[in-house]
Amino acid sequence: MNFTVTPWDVKGEVDYDRLIKEFGVEKINDEILTRIKKHTKDLHFMLRRKVFFAHRDLNWLLNEYEKGNKFYLYSGRAPSGNVHLGHLMPWLFTKWLQDQFDAELWFQFPDEEKFLFKQELTSEDTEKYLHENMLDVIAIGFDQKKTKFLVDTKHADLMYKEACKIAKKITFSMVKSSFGLNEQTNIGAIFYTSMQTVPAFLPSVIKNKNIPCLIPHAIDQDPHFRITRDILPKLGYYKPASIQCMFLPSLTGSSGKMSSSEESSALHTIDPPEVVAKKIRKYAFSGGQATVEEHRKKGGNPEIDISYQWLRMLFEPDDKKLEKIYYDYKSGKLLTGELKEILIEKINSFLKEHQRKRELAKKQIDKFIYKNNMMK
Repeated sequence: MNFTVTPWDVKGEVDYDRLIKEFGVEKINDEILTRIKKHTKDLHFMLRRKVFFAHRDLNWLLNEYEKGNKFYLYSGRAPSGNVHLGHLMPWLFTKWLQDQFDAELWFQFPDEEKFLFKQELTSEDTEKYLHENMLDVIAIGFDQKKTKFLVDTKHADLMYKEACKIAKKITFSMVKSSFGLNEQTNIGAIFYTSMQTVPAFLPSVIKNKNIPCLIPHAIDQDPHFRITRDILPKLGYYKPASIQCMFLPSLTGSSGKMSSSEESSALHTIDPPEVVAKKIRKYAFSGGQATVEEHRKKGGNPEIDISYQWLRMLFEPDDKKLEKIYYDYKSGKLLTGELKEILIEKINSFLKEHQRKRELAKKQIDKFIYKNNMMK
């Protein structure tokens, strides 16, 4: 099975077990889940269902936490378009982590990344999407007092010096082998990983002490953080721990993950209810049979049905309700059209509240942006 997973491109049907071996991450096992549950009382449904399926150094992170050395969270979004539902998955999980562990969150907006990697994108585009994307992040409900937005171009005075320390340790051969860059790649793109590394140790620089870092992210971003983990100990900082999630599949089920550039692939947080309904009814790949009669007789396949997978991964946190949907669909009691309507109702209910919070967020952006004069 051929597939591609890089920080900028995901294609084909992803084999996550193979990715675990190729990337060198560890599978999340029951022992890790038990350790997490000791502190959280209950597990997030994305952990129970192995949507977050792999990690690096979670045992070490929990050891530090149990010693009283609290960790902070690091996440981010490179603004290059509107936020789609797949982007929300790691953010919602990060919100849970913030609440459960009373953790600071440093949220990076690398507004230069996609500008450097996408020829068609202008700096004006990224500026526009930066503002729009911030609204979506705030609408997730992160604690404003414990959440700090870093914008690469706006916080360059704070970040660039630290990025240079990283860049000095990274060779061109390292980024070539990690990202498939070549002699035609612009030098900004070659340097970029140095900037993405900075939030993984910046709080340690600011507070002048080593602070553990946990990075929840989709598995395609792991190559950046492999380099980060190689370099930071050379500068005297902890390797960041990380926890990786699967991709929310595209509506059509035809590619490795949802893509904003394909109209039939994605739903966006700003989509109105009628657009959500139309896209799901038209494009959501079905695991059902060709006719109602055949479906009643043979049942559907929830494992390949996109409506069921979206409920499992993101929109139905109740295990009992999900189990009933699974067996009703598998038995033929629940039809494909009925399953799609369940998903439509769930998404539109979520987006109604998200869009309300998104509107309120317009007056909150400045409160989230990290102020350099806070440095001690």
